Amino acid sequence: MQTEIKFAGFGGQGILLSAKLMAYAAMKQGSFVAWVPSYGPEMRGGTAYCTVVISDKLIGSPIIKNPTHLVAMNLPSLEKFVNDVKPGGIVFINSSLIPITSNRTDIEQLVVPINDIAIKAGNIRASNIVALAAFAAKSKLVDLDLLKDCIKEEFAAKAKIIPLNMKAFDEGVNFANNNI
Repeated sequence: MQTEIKFAGFGGQGILLSAKLMAYAAMKQGSFVAWVPSYGPEMRGGTAYCTVVISDKLIGSPIIKNPTHLVAMNLPSLEKFVNDVKPGGIVFINSSLIPITSNRTDIEQLVVPINDIAIKAGNIRASNIVALAAFAAKSKLVDLDLLKDCIKEEFAAKAKIIPLNMKAFDEGVNFANNNI
């Protein structure tokens, strides 16, 4: 089975890192993985998106027009990509920055106040970890403990921020398990 996830938001929101961590966890589980980043020349503040393909078979092409899932961290990303999501997919909406939901009835929508949860956890810069954790908890695409280990490995050189990211991760999972 193949699943495609598009992570999208402003440059500087950690979009590419979230996608990389999802891909890394899936790879450690033994899946075939493709990670394809895309961002504008302005990077921070501009648009950024990344597609992750996870499969139990060799991946024919990493370029995906219609992803199974969308993680939209800002309104322009939701507006641009929501209609591309396959019916039956999950659209994750950061309600801290997106005041609307889509009008689609053929998808599941997860509305989570990501920035608010990240601030509560200790720093808004951990919003990508909150989003990743909540999405992973809902989608069940990767083992949560394995994903947590990947985050710890990623931040090993910055050990002082690991506790913040673990708290953000736990808050994201808790929200997904208790409110969605």
